[in-house]
Amino acid sequence: MTGRAHEIAAPETHTVAAEAADRGRLDAFLAARVPALSRSRLKALIVAGAVSADGETIKDPSRAVKPGTSYRIAVPPAAPAVPAAQDIALTILYEDAHVIVIDKPAGLVVHPAPGNPDRTLVNALIHHCGAGLTGIGGVARPGIVHRLDKDTSGVMVAAKTAAAHESLVAQFAARTIERRYGALVWGVPDPAAGRIEGNIGRSPRNRKKMAVLRSGGRAAATRYRVLARIGSRASRVECRLETGRTHQIRVHMAHIGHPVIGDPLYGGRRKLLSDAGIAAPTQALHAFRLGFRHPAIGEMLVFDAVFPPYFKELINFLEEV
Repeated sequence: MTGRAHEIAAPETHTVAAEAADRGRLDAFLAARVPALSRSRLKALIVAGAVSADGETIKDPSRAVKPGTSYRIAVPPAAPAVPAAQDIALTILYEDAHVIVIDKPAGLVVHPAPGNPDRTLVNALIHHCGAGLTGIGGVARPGIVHRLDKDTSGVMVAAKTAAAHESLVAQFAARTIERRYGALVWGVPDPAAGRIEGNIGRSPRNRKKMAVLRSGGRAAATRYRVLARIGSRASRVECRLETGRTHQIRVHMAHIGHPVIGDPLYGGRRKLLSDAGIAAPTQALHAFRLGFRHPAIGEMLVFDAVFPPYFKELINFLEEV
């Protein structure tokens, strides 16, 4: 099965009018008026942009109810339990009966999730490897043992057998996988090499972002070293992960005052690039090396991925500003 079959069905819609006596948080109000949807479900729908009023999309579940306003809820159709196979081009660095190593481009989501139900790496892998992949490591993320952010490019490995999946997961858990990233960051870190340590969790100020937290979160550590200065405003760095938390390098580099250039969440200064006509399609972060022990033969394999062309464009610009 190919294509976007789950998009054929139209969203289920609910329209709720707030009366003069209605008050309080929007998610609680809607939950009371639409019993078929729980408050937690409505909160998720609001954050996902599925609730609107007077043509405006509302994304704050805590927004106060406004009497006289008509709220529209668009509940998306359920996604299929098993991701569909979709013919999406892959850059394959290595493949055998046990694993497949690819160079993921920026912009490609790794696995289906709210907001990205298909056209993901998983959909591409099922098409390329066959339906047998769907039984490897779980229904929603077959074959996946690690991931890169949507806008981070670089080397990834996926498992093609249950034994390979188990072996790779164990290697990641034991931190024996070699993972090196190249990044362009604002400023020049001082010292020129170091270790950033700080628990990472959801930001209390912006739920779309991660942050280094004083309490809570999960332990995270990143090693970095400056490879070269770029003009007077930036530098090229190499980062190695000791752990693998969501947005880890991006969060840690921003935490020490040197965010990844072009990063829409943590980077800042994007206007400097746009004013100069630099079309940075994504953050300048690339997983250029991945090393792991082959699950079947035990040999250590190392793969490198060439940096995308926009890195050179950014370096040329930054050398002149």
